[in-house]
Amino acid sequence: MLPFICILLICILGSIPSVSRAAFNLSLPHQHPDPESFALGVQWSLNASLSRRQALSVHDKDQCRTGNPIDDCWRCDPDWFNNRQRLADCSIGFGRGTLGGKGGRIYTVTDSSDHDTVNPKPGTLRHAVIQDEPLWIVFSTNMVIKLKHELIFNSYKTVDGRGANVHITGNGCLTLQYVSHVIIHNIHVHHCRPSGNTDIASSPTHVGRRGRSDGDGISIFGSQKIWVDHCSLSYCTDGLVDAVMGSTGITISNSYFSHHDEVMLLGHDDRYLPDSGMQVTIAFNVFGQALVQRMPRCRRGYIHVVNNDFTSWTMYAIGGSGNPTINSQGNRYTAPGDPSAKEVTKRVDTDEDWTDWNWRTDGDIMVNGAYFVPSGAGLRTQYVKASSVDPKSAVLVEQLTSNAGVFGETREETGSFSSPGYSSTTNTGSSGGGSDSDGDFFGMIFKSGAPPPAPSRSIASIFLSPLIILLLHSVTNQCGLPLLL
Repeated sequence: MLPFICILLICILGSIPSVSRAAFNLSLPHQHPDPESFALGVQWSLNASLSRRQALSVHDKDQCRTGNPIDDCWRCDPDWFNNRQRLADCSIGFGRGTLGGKGGRIYTVTDSSDHDTVNPKPGTLRHAVIQDEPLWIVFSTNMVIKLKHELIFNSYKTVDGRGANVHITGNGCLTLQYVSHVIIHNIHVHHCRPSGNTDIASSPTHVGRRGRSDGDGISIFGSQKIWVDHCSLSYCTDGLVDAVMGSTGITISNSYFSHHDEVMLLGHDDRYLPDSGMQVTIAFNVFGQALVQRMPRCRRGYIHVVNNDFTSWTMYAIGGSGNPTINSQGNRYTAPGDPSAKEVTKRVDTDEDWTDWNWRTDGDIMVNGAYFVPSGAGLRTQYVKASSVDPKSAVLVEQLTSNAGVFGETREETGSFSSPGYSSTTNTGSSGGGSDSDGDFFGMIFKSGAPPPAPSRSIASIFLSPLIILLLHSVTNQCGLPLLL
């Protein structure tokens, strides 16, 4: 019996490093076990689309393909209007596999009103999104939907604004709470205000009392498999997109953000452990005019920021606390003219030692003095399985994001909404002096901001070290084995 106990103790000792890592990596539904492979997958799909584009004739290139893997997946189909649900096969990143209403019937919104939050009228968007069945929701014509209160979604819904000019505004805006498989595509969301303290239906058979909402554009709460694509978001009271309370499996892509302070929050609270399993991909977006901060602001989780164009900020672009992992690849960061706001990154409101937080810049282009401060041992080790973007790839950001936002409108149209009461000291465009006058992006400066700091010992390793020594001491005394320290 004694030899068996000794062998068991040795096996336990050999497994302690992996156990210690797992102890701080909580599992959520739809959380991918190997986030680095998803980062790599984004780059594989991007490179494949670029290769296909390069092989096309000039005439074909002008018609549809841009090298953007999401758009190239469906836009080159001349019959896409009658094959709308193919869009569900085009997601990338952590939101890949989001079904939305795929396989369900087409529901056409014909009425832009929103008078009754308890018994919504058939034909309205509110009636569509609360149904229990999968639905692919489209719009009969251009419309502005001014919400009375939060628009609460049920699972397995796609809101597809292609072919119409759809604006959602008003009270509460879009709430995705404890749902999964939702696609929001090609709509404007703007001027969202707090509301609530009222009864709202979340399904045909359930009505609940709602407290006061924050006034987010899109609020993702405890939800999984969510994909926001080709939306234009601006002028909301709180965040444009917030994902909190254990949400994961999210992709935010091809969207245009403008005229806002706190753009995007990922993670509820530094102490909320379930958000450690949050996984979000932010790809091919344009962070445009009059933005201040939080593009995104991350708490815990794994955030992949890839091939976005950051054209404006006042305070910082990417921030975080609570030790999130941030993988920034192939983005273009254009710093404002303010010499005190050149840093892309900010460790927000923390007294912690952040030198072991894994924040990485890889192939990013830094413009007008922008610089990214990396940290963590993962700068060299944790991301070894993640794709490395050739810095030249960031030159393609303008091409990859050329259609960001709602299709068929200019950037000026996207940011043209007036907003009484909105005040901002932000610049209204990219700062001058960012690129050479001849457009030679290859001449831009690649800066890391600071050398990688030495990795620090985690709390788990400090706690486990005495335990390992005690167990080894017990093994050597009971089993007659040499102490290997």
